[in-house]
Amino acid sequence: MTPQFELDTLKIRLAAPELAALDLRVRVQRALRQLILDGVLAPGLRLPATRALAQSLGVSRDTVEMAYAQLRLDGYIERQTGSGSFVSATIGASLLGKSSSALQPASAQPVALSARGAHILASGGVADQQSVKAFATGLPETRAFPLAVWERLRRQAAGERQAGMLLHGDPQGAEPLRQAIADYVNLERGARATADQVLVLSSTRQAMYLCAQVLADAHGPILMEDPGYFGARKAFEMAQLQVVPVPVDAQGLSIDHLRADRSGANTVYVTPSHQYPTGVTLALERRLALTAWAAERQGWIIEDDYDSQFHYAGLPTACVQGLDTRRRTIYLGTFAKSLYPGLRIGYMVLPPALVKPMTYARSILDGHTPQLDQLTLARFIADGHFAAHVRAMRKVYAVRRDAMAQAVRRHLPHVVTAQLPPGGLQLPCLLHEGRDELDTLRRAAQAGIVLPGLSRLYATPPARGGWLLGFAALTPHEIDSGIVRLARALA
Repeated sequence: MTPQFELDTLKIRLAAPELAALDLRVRVQRALRQLILDGVLAPGLRLPATRALAQSLGVSRDTVEMAYAQLRLDGYIERQTGSGSFVSATIGASLLGKSSSALQPASAQPVALSARGAHILASGGVADQQSVKAFATGLPETRAFPLAVWERLRRQAAGERQAGMLLHGDPQGAEPLRQAIADYVNLERGARATADQVLVLSSTRQAMYLCAQVLADAHGPILMEDPGYFGARKAFEMAQLQVVPVPVDAQGLSIDHLRADRSGANTVYVTPSHQYPTGVTLALERRLALTAWAAERQGWIIEDDYDSQFHYAGLPTACVQGLDTRRRTIYLGTFAKSLYPGLRIGYMVLPPALVKPMTYARSILDGHTPQLDQLTLARFIADGHFAAHVRAMRKVYAVRRDAMAQAVRRHLPHVVTAQLPPGGLQLPCLLHEGRDELDTLRRAAQAGIVLPGLSRLYATPPARGGWLLGFAALTPHEIDSGIVRLARALA
């Protein structure tokens, strides 16, 4: 490696955009450090004298001197009076291990993971949709959200509690928000909750992960609807639980199969208001039987009430938590569907016996939810804006659900049959005989359409594949044009 090549490489590194905002001496130090780490400046290599390097770079000698001094303090170079400055002889052995020419690209090097980490990597994560596309599920209409009202309430909350907002918050959640949530679920969902039973979280997936950690031992069983919510299964699997499927029929979770379970599980995850993904509502007699099962097993019901606000045929059935006199039900709710996904606030209404262990577990996981967001949401609910927004969106979504069903019947009559759900934000569709689900997903993707398949939500492949079409975030015109594009892709 010639001195000229080293100098040219250093000049190139100094011009890197990521260093542009830094002080000049820091830029020189960072550039030299990276050349050392990359092996371009080999261990033991003599560096130019500060005066010579300064002249070559067109900077002051003090700039180079300060860069060299920092590199020496950090252990990257050695400086010997009368001999000069040298790349540390130990840097190669301690950081690189071998010359840069022998280094493998980072992507080619094996990664040492725990058994849990390897399983997570192999099974993949949960891909939340970061932009509105036909026909992604779980996305509400955000264009109609009253942002001006939200920002006004946010400024009020910040102005009145500035000092406390800059400190750590209560892991259980801000008391005003817990009270607002308790009042809402009692009034609207028939729950029996106090503010002391509410635990504010970032999402329902976080709630499921906490339940898995607190209620079950690693490698132990947990019962779950089949088909069921993909995110729930992932949360349980990440906690190293064995997910045991319980079939769902036209009346919801099969109580007969639940009672017949011999896995030893004492916890079951259900979506009784709008079963995900079928959309069926758990019958009242089964709700009562479910609470009896939990009492007999001394177990727990995890009730995910993810979008119960959006029911289009009369009022939604009261939640299981409100029917459970034995206090074995953990009620999960989220504002991601009713307000906007970026808010990242969910909650649990817990049996009194679980409040302390769940709060402790949450404090270890991520501490608390940002206080300003909590206090803004508390005002939004208490002032009636939340209920008004939900009522308005319920009407909008009912129109969009019908528009989706009509578009499917009009443009895809020979491909799928739409099943009109009584509520929710997505429409289940079953493929006709001879249609392959994976093939339809592939062809839709080529046309730029997100087509969530149903099969991945089942423990065992269903007899008929299908899709789950999200409609809430799209106008009737956008729905119709998207279905037309899909029909062309599948023709």
